Amino acid sequence: MNTVIPALRQLIENPYAMSFALAAASAGALATAFISEHVFGLEPCILCLYQRAPFAAAIFLGLLSFWSVCLQPRSAPYTLGLLGLTFSFNTLIAAYHTGVERHWWRSFLEGCAVPSMEGNITDVLAKIEATTDIARCDDIAWVDPVLGLSMANYNVIFSLLLAFLAFSGACRACRACKN
Repeated sequence: MNTVIPALRQLIENPYAMSFALAAASAGALATAFISEHVFGLEPCILCLYQRAPFAAAIFLGLLSFWSVCLQPRSAPYTLGLLGLTFSFNTLIAAYHTGVERHWWRSFLEGCAVPSMEGNITDVLAKIEATTDIARCDDIAWVDPVLGLSMANYNVIFSLLLAFLAFSGACRACRACKN
């Protein structure tokens, strides 16, 4: 712990390193999602897939931020702030997914719900066949055996941490631009 705080402080004070680190963390998150899907067979639901999009955008934005800060150091507050907004948006998606998984509320997305069983038998069978390959958002595919947290729960924490780092870096870069 004694080395973590100074390392974070150095990261926050360097917009080049911060931009690259946020892009790398996003790539790591996407790699984790793809490995859990393709290697360990965890089927993602539609909300899981939606949580991947901000990470993909953050890879692009992080590399764009790194490049733009190299060309124009005064762009750092804007690009890091945009990354912070991206991670904040992902935090909201993951928090919503957490609520759906924990049955605090129902999902408004069609892909997350069990199809209605109303109508004639042909319609019901067609609905069941159409949804057999879709993972449900309220079924937790994996739970941490120690803490009891799902991947969506961990994504809330991780995205919130990355948003905090991005906004901290943006604030630091803003103060540096004024000096």
